[in-house]
Amino acid sequence: MTTFIARLDHPGSGPRIAVKDNIDIAGVPTTAGCKALALVAEPAEADAACMAGARAADAVIVGKANMHELAFGASGVNQWFGTPVNPLDPALLPGGSSSGSAVAVAEGSADIGFGTDTGCSVRVPAAFCGLAGLKTTFGRISLDGVWPLAPSLDTVGPIAADVAGLTAGMALLEPGFAVGASPASRVGRLRPLPDKTDPRIEAAVDAALRASGVEIVELSAVGWAEALRQAYVLTACEAAVVNAGLMASADGISDPVLAMLQVGAAVTADEQDAARAYQRRWKATLAEFLGQVEVIALPTVGFFPPPIAEADQHDIPELAAPVNLAGLPALALPVPSEHRLPASIQLVGPAYGEDLLLATGALLEAATGK
Repeated sequence: MTTFIARLDHPGSGPRIAVKDNIDIAGVPTTAGCKALALVAEPAEADAACMAGARAADAVIVGKANMHELAFGASGVNQWFGTPVNPLDPALLPGGSSSGSAVAVAEGSADIGFGTDTGCSVRVPAAFCGLAGLKTTFGRISLDGVWPLAPSLDTVGPIAADVAGLTAGMALLEPGFAVGASPASRVGRLRPLPDKTDPRIEAAVDAALRASGVEIVELSAVGWAEALRQAYVLTACEAAVVNAGLMASADGISDPVLAMLQVGAAVTADEQDAARAYQRRWKATLAEFLGQVEVIALPTVGFFPPPIAEADQHDIPELAAPVNLAGLPALALPVPSEHRLPASIQLVGPAYGEDLLLATGALLEAATGK
């Protein structure tokens, strides 16, 4: 099966968890979906720190889920281990990089998928597979025992069928987590790339917000394109450092991923400094927005899942990656659309505002019938 790199079915009485194969499970090699790493990987000596809650809950770890190679890509295509099949339509991309974690939930193999999100990698596969996904606040969930992509942007988060599943997933990642907040009543509507976003998706986001009864405040998308560019700069240069040892031979890294790593290796110190400086300004920009509203709403992706043959023809993270640059939490939630597939609304909240996002997501679910 292309959903999993390794099936485990560890015994347990708790929820069934699919674990992305850049997260260590004791006794199992971590491949990060990469042939070069798989050739040298030894069984992990211990679980990643983020697995402690799942172990304490006696979760059934059903397998190490397939993923986009080295977590460096958003399509979910993997030439080494196969591409997980999108249950909504096998001809369409599953989204990545946490492709297998999302597909496992969508096909019913798991109740919850654990994934990582550096630029979109929990939210996009959730969106493409009609699921809910939560990108957590940077630093909230330990990355110890997680194969990194860009350590200053990486996060771990859950994928599930709905908000209740995400809440259960958060309680496994952070024991004691509960949604105690009231939903947001004042939501900022952001339209970062209206000329590049399918009108049916924009309409679906607007309709979901109206149905929920929240106050909607229009926000201007100042600096979005530059934030996206700088997020890409930092991701690429950090990924090149992390994977320098694998790049030394280059054998077993696919051409598209190797090309992106080489671009990252060419980033100069001055370019990195400029990106860090912009990151500080961008955090201030989004903090200013969140001083006016409780939550920011925009699409998760500006288009419906494309055909697999178009994997390299779309800038899939363009509405998601700037959120990572700010380190903020974000919820991806399916909402009805005029297309045959659901659209996905993205709710962005203040740092450590996951409970607010989930409470607001539950309000939207109830209002839209999703």
